[in-house]
Amino acid sequence: MSAVGTLIQHWRKTRRLSQLALAAEAAVSTRHLCFIETGRASPSREMVLKLAAVLDVPLRERNTMLLAAGYAPVYRESTLDEPVLAAVRAALDAILRQQEPYPAVAMNRDWDIIHGNSAAARFFGFLLDGREPASSGNVLRMMFHPDGVRSHVSNWPDVAGALVARVHREAIGGVADERAQRLLAEVLAYPGVPASLRTVDPTVPLVPVIPVCFAKDGQRFEFFSTVTTLGTPQDVTVQELRIECFFPADEQTRAAAQRLEEMAVSRAEA
Repeated sequence: MSAVGTLIQHWRKTRRLSQLALAAEAAVSTRHLCFIETGRASPSREMVLKLAAVLDVPLRERNTMLLAAGYAPVYRESTLDEPVLAAVRAALDAILRQQEPYPAVAMNRDWDIIHGNSAAARFFGFLLDGREPASSGNVLRMMFHPDGVRSHVSNWPDVAGALVARVHREAIGGVADERAQRLLAEVLAYPGVPASLRTVDPTVPLVPVIPVCFAKDGQRFEFFSTVTTLGTPQDVTVQELRIECFFPADEQTRAAAQRLEEMAVSRAEA
């Protein structure tokens, strides 16, 4: 079996499609698809892209498939500061700015925080007393590591379980890749993390929203979040971008977030 054939078969099985179903969707013969998967036929560049599109393969993995077939990658992986992503950067800034005075962060595929609004800096700075723990900069590490914000999350077991399920649910292309699996294994091995979180129980019913309840110095914050992705991406970075906005679940949280903003403004003006 060829390298590209192995990848095509992997994604076909991941999408739970038979060779017949994939061949019909891609308008190719079942015989030709079988030959591609077994290495008896070499697919053209266009065929690789067609099969990848039908299988809804993430852009990063489409590049991998092209390389395995002997072709150059076609999808760019830009950095956010490149001119080609200026419009995306402007949209990202607008979303984060509009979320004030409530926290909002932009994350990459690995849950690294690549951008955040002022409210996020204020809020997490308040929880962490202005320190920069080793776990900072990554949402999962901050939520699971003992030196992160875990001690301030009063409903941490519920939130942790929801996060583990979310890693699987929000994996690019519906499949948790090796990097995501390594990160998840790392955070689940932190001290104090129950072993029960290592298994996701698909029979547990989902509730509409699991809020995150923070408590510190007599103040309580209860947030729920929304996650935004960008539509019709043609760049690896853009496809893997996640924007998480936190909203107050009650009036007490709304008022507390407003007070944090007013205190920050007063300090800046002093």
